[in-house]
Amino acid sequence: MTNRPRASLGRVLDDLGATLLELVHGDPDQRAEIGGVVIHDPLDEPVLPRHSLVLGVGLQEPSLIAWTLRDLGRQQAAGLVVRSPIAAHDSITTAVAESGVALLGLTRGASWDQLAVLLRSLLAEGDVGVAEPETLGGMPSGDLFALANAAAALLDAPVTIEDRSSRVLAFSGRQDEADPARVETVLGRQVPQRYSRMLSERGIFRELYRTDRPVYIPPLPIVEDELTLPRVAVAVRAGDEILGSIWAAVRAPLTEERSQAFSDAAKLVALHMLRIRAGADVERRLRADLVSTALEGGAGARDALDRLGLADQPVVVLALAVPVSDESLVGEAGLATERQRLADAFAMHLGAVHPRSASALVGDIAYGLMPVRADRADGEERAVRIAKDFLDRIGERVTATIGVGPVVRETSRLPHARAGADRALRVLRTGNGSQRVARLADVHVETLLLELRDLIEARGDQPTGPIARLVAYDRDHNTNLVETLRAWLDAFGDVIAAAAAVYVHPNTFRYRLRRLAEVGALDLTDPNTRFAAMLQLRVIHPPHRTPTKNPPG
Repeated sequence: MTNRPRASLGRVLDDLGATLLELVHGDPDQRAEIGGVVIHDPLDEPVLPRHSLVLGVGLQEPSLIAWTLRDLGRQQAAGLVVRSPIAAHDSITTAVAESGVALLGLTRGASWDQLAVLLRSLLAEGDVGVAEPETLGGMPSGDLFALANAAAALLDAPVTIEDRSSRVLAFSGRQDEADPARVETVLGRQVPQRYSRMLSERGIFRELYRTDRPVYIPPLPIVEDELTLPRVAVAVRAGDEILGSIWAAVRAPLTEERSQAFSDAAKLVALHMLRIRAGADVERRLRADLVSTALEGGAGARDALDRLGLADQPVVVLALAVPVSDESLVGEAGLATERQRLADAFAMHLGAVHPRSASALVGDIAYGLMPVRADRADGEERAVRIAKDFLDRIGERVTATIGVGPVVRETSRLPHARAGADRALRVLRTGNGSQRVARLADVHVETLLLELRDLIEARGDQPTGPIARLVAYDRDHNTNLVETLRAWLDAFGDVIAAAAAVYVHPNTFRYRLRRLAEVGALDLTDPNTRFAAMLQLRVIHPPHRTPTKNPPG
């Protein structure tokens, strides 16, 4: 968690400019803090936070770009990013001037996914912490981009900060002054595998992690007749733990003064990386508390929604759960880990769809609060599509299920929405079907049956009337009359299908059917009698016997 203010458009261009983004038209000195990152979808317009930065994936035609700029201007967006090169056209220039929305170009070869991740990291999208900024060593707490730029200024060289797996956590400006390998690293947010393998084979990582002093790496071949610039790297460590490393693309070995400055910078980066790691746990707990408070709908719900950025707009509640009986998980610890992993993935998925979504693990259920547009009536259906998309992405390894509650427009109705999501989720968790996502409206009858079953179990009610007589007869004579009745009712009176379900000949099944009508004094031609029998079998659960191949009649 970073506690600095959100970045402005100018800050984004300073940190990501030249390497990833270029300003095509507009004012880069807008003072407004960027409120979020949103992917533009002309077929399904998302809810835009104020001063959002919109990623215009697939926008190329000048007329369409101009129309989008004007539309975003009405929604008070800060900027629109489209793929470079952008054709020069008067309509675009005019639209930028009229809308006040800046137009930026994304470098060819850069991934939209990578840009979205970088921007959300830079903007501290998930921060729900204190408003006052904290500092470590004079730098905003957790701001690795600012640290990378500071280190670059000290060394007069472009810098990257990487984790133990050579993933790029942050980078400085001036990356265009380095070599193609560095540019590829920044664009991919990962050191290219061929280059990383070369460093490992030459023992560079071993040497780097063995000392706290900078290590000089001479030029290495990347393609035929082409060498990298030299590198200087220093490990980032906290005691004996290696957190990552800092890499500078240099022209010559560092002086003694700069080497010492580089070592000192690594110590400061270590503090910030530890702060980020600790802050992630603090933010997770804080977000869980805010989400839980909002869902309870009490006196603090309004304030919690304000801090989550969800006040004064319709919200739909989603509830995600992992079945306890999942055999792929080992023990309670494994289940808790899997729940947290899924909850984090769920939060990321919702955040990518709606920047102002909030999600947290509350008990053993991950709840998501997703805003919906006030002028649309398909909020629940959209939530179902998003939930199904998430479950499709995580695959079949974990049989997670998601219940979707009704859309609510008032804070006081959030407990009702949560109850709806919980009720739908309970049906999914206790059902035997393949359905993994459901709205309350889809499973309303099933929820009523479960609640009736709870009431009956709480009162200790037992089967009565014909069902009680059949249960007693089965117990005393080792027969399967209850099972026969259940199969017949489930098959809607189809003797052939019912007989197949209990593995007997249809004639045998017909005999048992006549016998159970006699024993239970059941008039199977009466719809009320059939309904009463079916209801008791559904909610009271008499013994569910497994049929044998040749049970007594």
